Amino acid sequence: MQLPGLQRRVNHVVNDGHTPVIPSELAPLDSIHDPELELPGRASLIIMISASMLLQISFFIIVSSSNEYALHLGGTSTFSGIVIGIPTLISGLSLIPLVRHDKGLYTFPLHVACCASILGHVLYALAYYANFLHLILLGRMVSGLSFTLWMYCKRYCSDPRIVGVRRRTTLAAWLVIGQGVGLSFGPFAGGLLYKVGFDGKGTSVWNGFTAPAWVMAGVWVLFWALVWRYYEDIPLERRTFQTAPEPLAAGDVITLQDAATVTQTTNPRLSLIFQLTLQQWGAVLCMCWFAMTCFFILGAWESNIPVFGASMPPFHWSPFAAGNFLALGGATTFPFLILNLLLARRTQDRLILALGTTLGSGGLIIFLGLLGAGEKALNYGAVFVCWWTVALGFNLASTVTMSTLSKKLPPKWNGRTSLAIQYSNYIGRVTGAVWGGSGVAVGMRNYVGLQIGLVGVGTILSLSLWRTLKTRMG
Repeated sequence: MQLPGLQRRVNHVVNDGHTPVIPSELAPLDSIHDPELELPGRASLIIMISASMLLQISFFIIVSSSNEYALHLGGTSTFSGIVIGIPTLISGLSLIPLVRHDKGLYTFPLHVACCASILGHVLYALAYYANFLHLILLGRMVSGLSFTLWMYCKRYCSDPRIVGVRRRTTLAAWLVIGQGVGLSFGPFAGGLLYKVGFDGKGTSVWNGFTAPAWVMAGVWVLFWALVWRYYEDIPLERRTFQTAPEPLAAGDVITLQDAATVTQTTNPRLSLIFQLTLQQWGAVLCMCWFAMTCFFILGAWESNIPVFGASMPPFHWSPFAAGNFLALGGATTFPFLILNLLLARRTQDRLILALGTTLGSGGLIIFLGLLGAGEKALNYGAVFVCWWTVALGFNLASTVTMSTLSKKLPPKWNGRTSLAIQYSNYIGRVTGAVWGGSGVAVGMRNYVGLQIGLVGVGTILSLSLWRTLKTRMG
């Protein structure tokens, strides 16, 4: 079996003595099939990336008004944080049963996500009419079932059956752009619909609290129709994994002791553990930690800003103002997230991770300094700079968590690593949202200090495993 990394070199050597050798760089494009650059069908790929983006919007569109909605129905700011974070907990509980029935494919999870999104948004909207606080929690819990698709989107964009090794970070960058859309457009749309819903003749069914949910329910109905019409799953002949591992990158070391351990182990569970080297397990630990940390910090800021902005004398933000602030920070990161698409093709994953972590940490440290300086130092521009660097930095860092592991581990581990990364994201989202909602209550310095501590642990891990984290570009 020919190794992908050697294919181009062989093209220069193999010859029958009569036919001139044509270098692969000069051959017609349609005559070259490089498995390292392979991509899925365009329509299906667009659907999966769009689904991830719509889930992000669904998650964030209620952020700017959820605190006021919960207070109106008799809840608290901490309850609002739970409402924001609970979908990921439900998603985590639902994910393993769903994986057992997906047969390694994506059509069934897509339909489950569309159905759950529609029903969840409808229940969230009806809570106002019913004047029942826990119905918004129930609606978000049902929506949590749809967020299982995040794992499938990550798995799809790193699936070795349909995506080449040098396309995985690029596709992950597209997912992060969708993440940025949700981060910016979601709160902005939610804040705008809040304002429009109460400016007009609001009713117990359509008003500023319920309008975001009704709009997203309609969007998901339209998207579900497109899924039925255009999505095509993995072809039948490609639904099994090749047994050959990905080409080893520099830094991968397989010792004789590792090889002997794998061959001598007869227990299936122990065999599964020893299929990976210590360096590979270290990479798994490091990427899972960063996956958790990035989403913890982003989730904490997204749920904290409406509460912090409403409680601080220099601001006194309404949900509309808080939504605009979140949206402006997310929107101004767009040019850099798009630049990351080009960066991903020419830069190693570990360097993108280091760049993102450094930017995000800088924003946290500046914000901690502003809090220490007192209320006079807290102005719109200063807090915005902190939010912008945090949003950009940790969005960039989250790009490489899945793609790095898909390049470092054997192809058949893609499903397992997708689950590991997604559960790390879930832990970060849930705990981050609750921590952000409680930030004012626990003290803002403590709120930021915990985030800096999490980044510090990740920095120690990445520096310890720096050579191991070297992967192919793209």
